[in-house]
Amino acid sequence: MVRHVLVPLDGSELAEASLPAAAATAAAFGARVTLFHVLEEWAPQTVHGQRHLTDATQAEAYLASVAQRPVLRDHPVEMHVHRGRTENVADSIMAHADELGADLVVLSTHGQGGLKGFFLGSIALRALGRGRTPILMVNPTSAGGAPPFVCRRILVPLDGSAAHETALPVAERLARGWRAALHLVMVVPTAGTLSGHKGATGLLMPLATRAILEIAEQEAAAYVGGLGNTLAAGGLDVSSSVGRGEPLAALLETARKTGADLIVMATHARGAMEGFWAGSLTPKLMQRLDRPILLVRAEGHDEAR
Repeated sequence: MVRHVLVPLDGSELAEASLPAAAATAAAFGARVTLFHVLEEWAPQTVHGQRHLTDATQAEAYLASVAQRPVLRDHPVEMHVHRGRTENVADSIMAHADELGADLVVLSTHGQGGLKGFFLGSIALRALGRGRTPILMVNPTSAGGAPPFVCRRILVPLDGSAAHETALPVAERLARGWRAALHLVMVVPTAGTLSGHKGATGLLMPLATRAILEIAEQEAAAYVGGLGNTLAAGGLDVSSSVGRGEPLAALLETARKTGADLIVMATHARGAMEGFWAGSLTPKLMQRLDRPILLVRAEGHDEAR
C-alpha cells in the first residue's frame, strides 16, 4: 500500500504541478501527504523567474497555505521544513523520504526542454541513486500550471531481467488503487537499429542476425505474456506487446498507441550525464515523454559515489 506521499516544493508554481498527482494517490490509497521544503545552501532568489523559498519561516507559511488549497483539502496533510541548509537537494529529499517513512515521492519536472531540462530532471535520478523510495515525476502544462491527474492505463517497460522486474510490484499496487489497466512491453531491436559490435555483426552476418532477433522477439512475447497472465490471475486487467526497433522510439510509440497515462519503470539511477554518455534509456525517455513517469530503483544497483 501507499500510505505516505512526500511532495518536495520550492515555492514555484512549476513545482506545484505535482499536487494533483499527490492528491490522486492520497485519495486512492487513503494516504497522508507531507509537503516538504529543504533550505538550499546558496539558494537562488528565483526559480525560472518565480520565487524560490530561502527562509524557514517563509517556507512554513507557504506550505501551510498550500495545504489549504482545494486539491488537498480532503486529505490528511502534514508539513516539514528542513531548517539545516544543504548543498545537495537530492540527498536531502531521499534522506527525508526514509526518515519520514514515505512510500512515494512526487516531483515536478519543472517543464523545461532542451539541455537545461535534462539537468533539472536529473535530480530524480540522483535522488533515486541515494534511496529506494519510488519517484513519480509530473510534467507541468505548457503554461506552467498543474495538470489534472487521471491514471487509467499504466505502461511498464521490461528488458527480460529480474533487476527491472522491481517495477512490477509498484505498478501492480498503483493499478489496484487507481483501478487502472496494465500494459507490459519489451523492445527487441531490428537489425538496422543495432549499434556497436552488435551492429557490426549484423552487417557481416545479416541473415543470422535477423534469425536471432526473430527468436528474441518470440522469447520476449512469451516473457511479457507470462508475467501478464500471472498478474491477470490476480484480478488485474493486463495486456502485453513486443516493440521492434530503437528502444526510445519504440517505447514512445507504445505509450501513444496504448494511451498510457503513466510509465512505471525500473532504472539503475545513474546521474543524468553519466547515463547520457553510457546510452542509458531513462534520462532520454524523461526528456521526450509527454506524460508522468514513475521511477523505481532497479535491483543490483550500487550506490552512486
